[in-house]
Amino acid sequence: MDDDQSTPPRLTRLTFHGPLSEARATRIIDRLAGTAPPGTVLDIGCGWGAFMLRLLEAVPGATGIGIDLNAEDTARGRADAERRGLAGRVAFVEESGVGTRLGPADLVVCLGAGHALTDQSPPDHIRAALDAIRGLVTPHGRVLFGEGFWEHPPPPERLATMWPDATADELPDLAGLVDLAVAAGFRPSWIETASAAEWEDFESGYQSDVEDWLAAHPGHQLAEETRTRLDAHRATWLRGYRGHLGMAYLTLTPVL
Repeated sequence: MDDDQSTPPRLTRLTFHGPLSEARATRIIDRLAGTAPPGTVLDIGCGWGAFMLRLLEAVPGATGIGIDLNAEDTARGRADAERRGLAGRVAFVEESGVGTRLGPADLVVCLGAGHALTDQSPPDHIRAALDAIRGLVTPHGRVLFGEGFWEHPPPPERLATMWPDATADELPDLAGLVDLAVAAGFRPSWIETASAAEWEDFESGYQSDVEDWLAAHPGHQLAEETRTRLDAHRATWLRGYRGHLGMAYLTLTPVL
């Protein structure tokens, strides 16, 4: 029995909590900062706010607020803001995004966190999230909305290995996702999707620090449950949504 009191690390090798590369993030930030740069940023489901902090670095004088329920992530965000010299320009708030009154903002960022804005269940959650965001962005502002979609309709055997109660109708295809944004009162100024390489980097980085910890602590009291958790997540990706689940990054402008 390994008597080491250390515990498995958590997401230490991820820059962003999603399939988003540094290169794509830089391109998006350059676009957002280059034309009508925002004075205020609201990041919903921000995690540790990696994207928001990079944007604030690119737009001197802008301020940001990040909302997330995970205290460990927001603490990481505060520490990173301090390290980057941004502590006076950003706040991390531990609360739900449902009904938030922290807007409006010139730029609303919601990357893979639409669920944080609504209590609606799939397939109505995306429509409800976009409706909520429409009320949080200033009239001449913009939205960066990251959301899942089906690249290819998953067959039943694939759905069975995804998240609990996954259904084929809970996500739209890419065209349907953009249609939902338009119906919510936006125009899409840029449409892009995560690449296979971005998904692989994300999913590998999601578990690699824990895999290395497990290799160094094979007899630890947490080793068996950690191994089981890693195996289950990897199967969900490789045997479940890989090749079917996409992630779209939509830059949206509100219709006046």
